[in-house]
Amino acid sequence: MRRTRVLTALLALAAGLLTAGPPAALAAEPPKAAAVTADTYTWKNARVDGGGFVPGIVFNRSEKDLAYARTDIGGAYRWQEATRSWTPLLDHVGWDDWGHTGVASLASDSVDPDRVYAAVGTYTNDWDPGNGAVLRSADRGATWKKADLPFKLGGNMPGRGMGERLAVDPHDNDVLYLGAPSGNGLWRSTDAGVTWSEVTAFPNPGNYAQDPTDTSGYASDNQGVVWVTFDESTGTAGAPTKTVYVGVADKENAVYRSTDAGATWQRIAGQPTGYLAHKGVLDAENGYLYLAYSDTGGPYDGGKGRLYRYATGTGTWTDISPAAEADTSYGFSGLTVDRQNPGTVMATAYSSWWPDTQIFRSTDSGGTWTQAWNYTSYPARENRYTMDVSSSPWLTWGANPTPPEQTPKLGWMTETLEIDPFDSDRMMYGTGATIYGTENLTNWDDEGGRFSVSPMVRGLEETAVNDLAAPPSGAPLLSALGDVGGFRHTSLTEVPSMMFTSPNFTTTTSLDFAEANPDVVVRAGNLDAGPHVAFSTDNGAHWSGGTDPSGVSGGGTVAAGADGSRFVWSPQGTGVHFANGVGTSWQASAGIPAGAVVESDRVDPKTFYGFKSGKFYVSTDGGATFTASAATGLPAGDSVRFKALPGGKGDIWLAGGAADGPYGLWHSTDGGASFTKLSGVEEADTIGFGKAAPDASYQTLFTSAKIDGVRGIFRSTDRGATWTRVNDDAHQWGWTGAAITGDPRVFGRVYVATNGRGIVYGDPADGTGPAPTGACAVTYTITNQWPGGFQADVRLTNTGTSAWTGWSLTWPFADGQKVAQLWNAEHTQSGATVTARNTGWNAGVAPGASVGFGFTGSWSGTNAKPTSFMSGGRACTQA
Repeated sequence: MRRTRVLTALLALAAGLLTAGPPAALAAEPPKAAAVTADTYTWKNARVDGGGFVPGIVFNRSEKDLAYARTDIGGAYRWQEATRSWTPLLDHVGWDDWGHTGVASLASDSVDPDRVYAAVGTYTNDWDPGNGAVLRSADRGATWKKADLPFKLGGNMPGRGMGERLAVDPHDNDVLYLGAPSGNGLWRSTDAGVTWSEVTAFPNPGNYAQDPTDTSGYASDNQGVVWVTFDESTGTAGAPTKTVYVGVADKENAVYRSTDAGATWQRIAGQPTGYLAHKGVLDAENGYLYLAYSDTGGPYDGGKGRLYRYATGTGTWTDISPAAEADTSYGFSGLTVDRQNPGTVMATAYSSWWPDTQIFRSTDSGGTWTQAWNYTSYPARENRYTMDVSSSPWLTWGANPTPPEQTPKLGWMTETLEIDPFDSDRMMYGTGATIYGTENLTNWDDEGGRFSVSPMVRGLEETAVNDLAAPPSGAPLLSALGDVGGFRHTSLTEVPSMMFTSPNFTTTTSLDFAEANPDVVVRAGNLDAGPHVAFSTDNGAHWSGGTDPSGVSGGGTVAAGADGSRFVWSPQGTGVHFANGVGTSWQASAGIPAGAVVESDRVDPKTFYGFKSGKFYVSTDGGATFTASAATGLPAGDSVRFKALPGGKGDIWLAGGAADGPYGLWHSTDGGASFTKLSGVEEADTIGFGKAAPDASYQTLFTSAKIDGVRGIFRSTDRGATWTRVNDDAHQWGWTGAAITGDPRVFGRVYVATNGRGIVYGDPADGTGPAPTGACAVTYTITNQWPGGFQADVRLTNTGTSAWTGWSLTWPFADGQKVAQLWNAEHTQSGATVTARNTGWNAGVAPGASVGFGFTGSWSGTNAKPTSFMSGGRACTQA
């Protein structure tokens, strides 16, 4: 839902961004050297499909089927029409630049569709220590260059649904404008985003803040200059567009205009006051600027709003709101014009949480409106649409609401809605949980017609992950997620049918299973009303809520004893507690401070561990009493995660720290009585275990760490003596400091928690991929080419008589071409030879069926098509 979306584990993050030298070892065990190698992994998402707020969708105005989406903390995506899915574009963002996974605005160049821009930065207050930047790409987001800005941007700040702040001049595409927050004004680039300077002539940097009294700087920030719109009718190719409109977060002075290509600016006379203009969309053909207003900046607040039409030729303002102000309880946003039929306008009631959002449509330039749903006889309602969420069934939230509420809802936080400029029947809109779309929108206008709505979100994974668990039996993966609670993944390649329910935590903060009895699972989380802890006795398939001890205000951390007979819980708002059996009756633990992180020994059901402010605590009586360990030199703060090794009593690994003190990875083999710090591991923030290597007796270690000067995801098969980096610079996902775990059943598999890119998991790449049997055919098509770069589509057809359960395709390039980014398959390239392999969701190919993937690449001199393709050791025919 992203009502607040403050960064997961903020204290841990603040510590984890900085570096520190490793302190001395804490025990007599000789420190281990951190020799580092690298391995090639394939990376995928454990599918959820969506899970977070999508504040912006941008269609290119000159090329059909080219569209982008931006998220508040999870990066940007490009639409792939062939597979009807989204491809992530910012997975390369690394640990030090984690804030650049928040996208404040996107712009797609209509003059040169290969160009795309992203204004990135997550917070404008000190939660994000880095400044914002504008990323520019000449290959549709396959690769990027960066222009750092002298101020911060707020992809996850209040007002993030307004926009777009970033815009490309439709006549001179070297000219871009960027509206800045925090009083930094309007900025312009005249060299295609390479350099930026402030437009000093622009008179108003904005003055609206959601809550000026907020001392954190989050809600008190000036939301600034919020959108830029060009009037393409006032320019010629190669020269800057003369008329530019700009929206400002100022209720009395919301809209400005320049008629001399940005040299001078004037407040537009006669404009409405008392509202913020969330969107300004121009219909140049009819000479109308449409504006969607709200009394607040959104995206989750707003009680009143209006829609206005400004006639650019006459200066006339017309209130075209579909309802009287007294009848509204929401603000307007999600504004769009049908470019095939410019008199058709749509807008959303973005802040209508109950009973549902509303979508409005006019086919006469706002003269009259129809609604997506209406009351018949309250509380009964009639919908102008049908909804099918079978591809993401959890969108019903497992709810059974009372009318007029329905499930699934049409949406909430619907700040972006766009009609495809090339197809009046296609529309997409973002919500707090997904992207919905339709491909028969014009049915809306038929008497008694219904347009169909379904998720159009595959490939866009936007959950913030707080904890992960991989039991030795049952479902391979359990997750604790922000906003949508968490899931039991019985298949990593399929969307789970439902999140955890009974109760539905808004955010799950911690979960654990009993190591010797994995059917017993416990989770803790946040809930406005109801219990903050829940239990399952069937491996997380079904749940029942526990009873909170007095004072609980949040989930905290929770641990299950090794046999499932005892539990220890450290909730927010009160001290550590323990329970015998499912936690309907909790008792206060002694000897451990409130707020401690708690875990269980994975062998002894009566042994539990805790950590708080540099001290390690041990209980041997089921959590009733804890004793502080004598170990010293551990991280002084609370940015620590630790786990006990399955099958190893008293074998504990601890990761964490901060730049101004101890930071790294520690190991104890005596139940926490003493710890040894691993040398060479300069920083470590998570620790997890997976199946031992074939030639090893000790389980595989995984960590998100800095080793030998490199930040990444690392694996060790020899108790930390040597480490292998398993990710690469193209797969970093910003901040990965919340949780990590290996798979106890699959050697090498690792599950990584991200803060906005969902659950990513990796497997070692063997370089060959599954070998299909039977004949094959290949079609290789270069779909676009530009100096130094190109885009190609490949289609592999099973021309045999047996179905494939996996496939790989190998070909050599003759002219030194290099693959930059490949979608809908995994790939490796060694010299001239490229091997593409199936992902989890497209492994099966029936006889006569085909599978497609695409890529962007580089070339010089010539760009000849490959002349041979091999699949499973067999040469494929070429079409």
